[in-house]
Amino acid sequence: MLSLSPTLQSKLSQPLKIGSFEVKSRVLQSPLSGVTDLVFRRLVRRYAPESMLYTEMVNATGLHYVKELPKLMEVDPNERPISIQLFDCRPDFLAEAAVKAVGEGADTVDINMGCPVNKITKNGGGSSLLRQPEVAEAIVREVVKAVDVPVTVKTRIGWSDKEITILDFAKRMEDAGAKMITVHGRTRAQGYNGNARWEWIAKVKEILSIPVIGNGDIFSVEAAVRCLEETGADGVMCSRGTLGYPFLVGEVDYFLKTGELLPEPTPIQRMECAREHLYALWEYKGDRGVRQARKHMTWYAKGFMGAAELRGQLSVVETVQQGLDLIDRAIEKLSSGSEPEDEVVNLAVV
Repeated sequence: MLSLSPTLQSKLSQPLKIGSFEVKSRVLQSPLSGVTDLVFRRLVRRYAPESMLYTEMVNATGLHYVKELPKLMEVDPNERPISIQLFDCRPDFLAEAAVKAVGEGADTVDINMGCPVNKITKNGGGSSLLRQPEVAEAIVREVVKAVDVPVTVKTRIGWSDKEITILDFAKRMEDAGAKMITVHGRTRAQGYNGNARWEWIAKVKEILSIPVIGNGDIFSVEAAVRCLEETGADGVMCSRGTLGYPFLVGEVDYFLKTGELLPEPTPIQRMECAREHLYALWEYKGDRGVRQARKHMTWYAKGFMGAAELRGQLSVVETVQQGLDLIDRAIEKLSSGSEPEDEVVNLAVV
């Protein structure tokens, strides 16, 4: 039976203090490019009313040269606590962007120093900053000076197995003024392959006084609890485990607060959520939202007879009505009881 140790239970019963800001949940929704827009965050918020949510990462250089802020930074006044994540390698541009983020309602400003994607790292952003700790320090110092909300950092354990530099790097971030650090337990070279090495998160926790959040391979309540127990981290951040499953943050949060597991959503409930997600993206972004919804719908369609075929159909829908019709037919079949669950679901494979 899943349970929390008394020490962990006592710790998790307290609010998460990020500098002067308090969050009533130790479970955070990770910023995910192309995923954590306003529509997705509203679904997560429904099940996790007190968790910190994050926008998609925003390019500070891009902000410098535009007059209107991008939709990426649009924040619903009702979705707090909310953080806006920024990326770049220019301290002055990031400081300028942070001021705009606070103006949009950000409770904290997060600096991405972990993204492994080539188009980000080749320009000096994301995890490339692990190789430029002096620049990373300068960024944090400039952003801290520019805004009156806590500044946080999300990063990885190093560039490669030969360059695991997180201990020195994390200490530099704390000394520069970061009020929290989230550590994804993989190197940049790993991408999302292999296992997250939580032992490095534990080592970071041992040397810092600011909150340390564990990230990587949090695909279930059980994994979240194990990560917290093994690392001593102050909280966990759910990332890929929420793709097609916006229930996860709330499930983990509920267990940490009550010691009880919520019942998993049924295939019908997941597909009803997919329907809502599709329609909301269409209302918010028009036809572009429908195209973006394709991946979301395929992530939802798992765990029932015919799901593989349905994913193929959903991945090429051109209109919102096509998507709604496909989902409605799937729900109808599931409701009739004629489609038994026979597909093995592995939510970690996304």
